[in-house]
Amino acid sequence: MQKFTFHREATGLFSEQQNRMVYRQEELMDFLHLPYRIESFKRQIELKSAHYSLKQRTILNNILDQQYKGIQKENKVLLNLEKLKEVSTFTVTTGHQLSLFTGPLFFIYKILHAIRLSEELNDFYSDFHFVPVYWMASEDHDLEEIRSVELFGKTLSWETDQKGPVGRMKLDGFDDLKKEFSGFFSGEQLEEIEDLMRNYEGSNLAEATFQLVHRLFGQYGLIILNADNFQLKESFIPVMHNEVETEFSHKAVSKTNNQLEREGLKIQVHAREINLFFMKDQLRERILNIDEGYFIEGVGKLTKEELLQKINTNPDHFSPNVVLRPLYQEWILPNLCYIGGVGEIAYWLQLKGVFEGANVPYPLLSVRNSLLWIDPINSKKLAKIELSLEDLFFDTDHLKRNYVQRNAEDSVDISPIIAKFHSLKEEIIQKVVETDPNLERMALSETVKMEKQIELIGEKLFKSIKSKHDLELQTIDQIKNKLFPSNGLQERSVNLFSICNGVSYKKRIEQLHHFIDPFENDLILIRESY
Repeated sequence: MQKFTFHREATGLFSEQQNRMVYRQEELMDFLHLPYRIESFKRQIELKSAHYSLKQRTILNNILDQQYKGIQKENKVLLNLEKLKEVSTFTVTTGHQLSLFTGPLFFIYKILHAIRLSEELNDFYSDFHFVPVYWMASEDHDLEEIRSVELFGKTLSWETDQKGPVGRMKLDGFDDLKKEFSGFFSGEQLEEIEDLMRNYEGSNLAEATFQLVHRLFGQYGLIILNADNFQLKESFIPVMHNEVETEFSHKAVSKTNNQLEREGLKIQVHAREINLFFMKDQLRERILNIDEGYFIEGVGKLTKEELLQKINTNPDHFSPNVVLRPLYQEWILPNLCYIGGVGEIAYWLQLKGVFEGANVPYPLLSVRNSLLWIDPINSKKLAKIELSLEDLFFDTDHLKRNYVQRNAEDSVDISPIIAKFHSLKEEIIQKVVETDPNLERMALSETVKMEKQIELIGEKLFKSIKSKHDLELQTIDQIKNKLFPSNGLQERSVNLFSICNGVSYKKRIEQLHHFIDPFENDLILIRESY
């Protein structure tokens, strides 16, 4: 198994803004606090220490004790839970939706990036301790984004008509879905998968996901947090009051968006006047400004005083949206750095003013590693048709044409002929003009037709020779479809268990853990031997 790296710009898979966020954060300091470097963590520790109170730490630890009650804990998890009670302990955090069976590979990469970053920091800063955290997006209500998973080219879907926060959804029909999932495996691997599925359970999707992620990453000391909690929301009441009374987040984001647009940067989100949802049971609805106060679908009209009173009485009935969720996270965690994908991190660029408005330190931002995994079958196919790893980043038509050119017994490149014709064309036009200038347009038209006929001959010649290499050209299609599904990144659609290839998922995670590097900016390519 070999590891290679490719500069993201050379792959054509990432935008200019995304590449700036990865390679040149110093160009974006108007929207960031400190560039993501290991040396920056010293200053971030100082800032967080000054703003994160012992009361906040105590609340967090009480909630973690509750959420881990009855969970069989790995030694590193026990250590990290104890360490979090100390003022010298800080977190690095990633967050994600409650994707079925872990969803796409980047879910795994984000968590492993957080784990590896904590390990690097523990080695570098011996006077402090660093804990990786997975923030469960349990309050998200977009079921369509998580209800399906791609496994070995097939789609498994959870059929439920439940509404509201996905973390609160009951697991109706989940047993049948788990059986269908297990049906893809056999032998020792099936035994391992069935054992995992027995632990993928709970009273709702949040509890089941907690159990699943803990089983996958507990050995690395990952701490999981479900922030859909009364006490955590209660601690956030001052911020929610500020939001209702001053609409500070809307003002901050609008100001930043104007600045981003002036600099030609992409806007990911637009803030609302009130960036909170009202959430109760299976309801998660926007809080809308109206002339008489506020309106919530399913609740009705409220005055400002009534809304503030509801926040005081039932803070757990309020849920931060995409603008305030990052602030809520940094409010309740002793966090130093957030790890996200390139698209996700882009909207964090809009939020620095929101943090300043709440007097909360803005975290360091790390773009997670992107990986491309080449299994033994595709490694063998690449070798057989003599494609290099660099070739993978060309489009399919380019690869096919190059392959045919390279393997044709006689050259099918007619560009030398076209070049000769251009020279002849000039002679023809010159001769015509010398003889009768009125015929110049006719001559130009006829020579264009001749050139098109030559090109047509070349195309037919290429197709004729191409037909002799159908098998190899099909192989190119197979490789590209496998490594870049729908012309996108593999990590955005392929599931962890699809790359196990008869290998224990625990072993595969160990391998990925080895290859993840939290300070590697380039695309990482892993090639298995065949």
